[in-house]
Amino acid sequence: MHTDRTDRTDRTNRRLAAALAVIASCALAGSLALVRPAGAADTSLKQLSEAKGKYFGTALVQSNLSNSALVGVATSQFDMMTPGNEMKWDTTEPSNGSFNFGPGDTLVAFAQAHSMKVRGHNLVWHSQLPGWVSSLPSSQVQAAMETHITTEATHYKGEVYSWDVVNEPFNEDGTLRQDAFYNAMGTNYIADAIRTAHAADPNAKLYLNDYNIEGENAKSNAMYSLAQSLLAQGVPLGGIGLESHFILGQVPSTMQANMQRFAALGLDVAVTELDDRIQLPASSANLQQQASDYSAVIGDCLAVTRCVGVSQWGVGDADSWIPGTFSGYGAATMYDQNYQPKPAFNASIAALGGSSGSTSPSSSTPSTPPTTSSSSPGGGGSAACKVSDVVSAWNTGLTENITIANTGSAAVNGWKLTFTLASGQTVSNSWNATISPSSGQVTATNMSYNAAIAPGSSASFGFQATHTGNASAPSSFSLNGQVCTNG
Repeated sequence: MHTDRTDRTDRTNRRLAAALAVIASCALAGSLALVRPAGAADTSLKQLSEAKGKYFGTALVQSNLSNSALVGVATSQFDMMTPGNEMKWDTTEPSNGSFNFGPGDTLVAFAQAHSMKVRGHNLVWHSQLPGWVSSLPSSQVQAAMETHITTEATHYKGEVYSWDVVNEPFNEDGTLRQDAFYNAMGTNYIADAIRTAHAADPNAKLYLNDYNIEGENAKSNAMYSLAQSLLAQGVPLGGIGLESHFILGQVPSTMQANMQRFAALGLDVAVTELDDRIQLPASSANLQQQASDYSAVIGDCLAVTRCVGVSQWGVGDADSWIPGTFSGYGAATMYDQNYQPKPAFNASIAALGGSSGSTSPSSSTPSTPPTTSSSSPGGGGSAACKVSDVVSAWNTGLTENITIANTGSAAVNGWKLTFTLASGQTVSNSWNATISPSSGQVTATNMSYNAAIAPGSSASFGFQATHTGNASAPSSFSLNGQVCTNG
């Protein structure tokens, strides 16, 4: 348990972080004062949702905060924020008893500075789980789980609206995953986790969250039975999160009925991680179908009183996790690579009862990169370049967001950026580029959708890595064989 002194120190540190976030956001606001935020409409997603007693949220990671276009959309359109990675176990307790809340505190402070609620994500999950937890003897797992939940939920007490207490507990057939927690405690681990979180933060709404439970099927039936059982035991379960990672055209017709049956148990329901992936390249017809899919999801939520809101996973296609996870797929959000609104944005505004009007030529079609080039894909282009990067590090890990600016007069079509990682750094995953090998001198290669960089334009990508103490950024970069300036 935290002592009063420790708790006061934590709160003071978070207040300092919040103050820094306010200063940074004010500076950013000043830089954007003359630019209408991408996707701005007469009434925003959050305003329309709030008028109907709902919220409209997004997910952010710490490195997003350096992207002014992304931040402009996030703060103008969304009123709920879910940390993408910063509250997960591998970040918050990478080694037994050693807690790291710095990355999460940064995002919470940002949310508070912009009047966003915070969805805590997550406390118990089989994935992104440090190896030390799985290596524990079964007799020690329950104590470790309870300590982790108590420490983290106490740290953020009063600062999160809700917690995804147990994330993705089910297999596709409706059986429970046989992870470290199930193997040590059986089905009782879920009730114990929720009760432990409630003891630490009695006012937070406590959720079970999973994917492929949006419609009525074997997996959602199992979730429904579990919810019934927990409530019958007096477990303080508050809601069910429907992740809603859809494939184009596959929003289930039973989604509203499924939401309603959970609501009838006295539970809130929320669409927690919405995106709708398209096989690339996305056609005009694809984008219209995506607009229909978004409209259907929002309509289902509006029809169920206890559906509290919808959150999109990420802000725009440029920061979406989809391309890096599902090969050949992307364009999964309401905003394109340049954070301009797509048809799905306009359909969402309309579904919420608003009118998006005409925000820009790109409000009905995504931006298309130029096709002219001075280099073959991946070849030795001659365009001048400047590279900037932002590193966010914690005990044994880091994220790095890299932006390549074309400062030359000719377009680049196809790029490879070569740089050397600091000793001890190993890339574990990446987005908006493929990176190989995972350590030493590495090369980041464009995806199909961001191959072209017009003169005066830029492309961004990022990666997550582990480190052994040296979290420094690369000192030099070469684009298609040409050394870039740093800045």
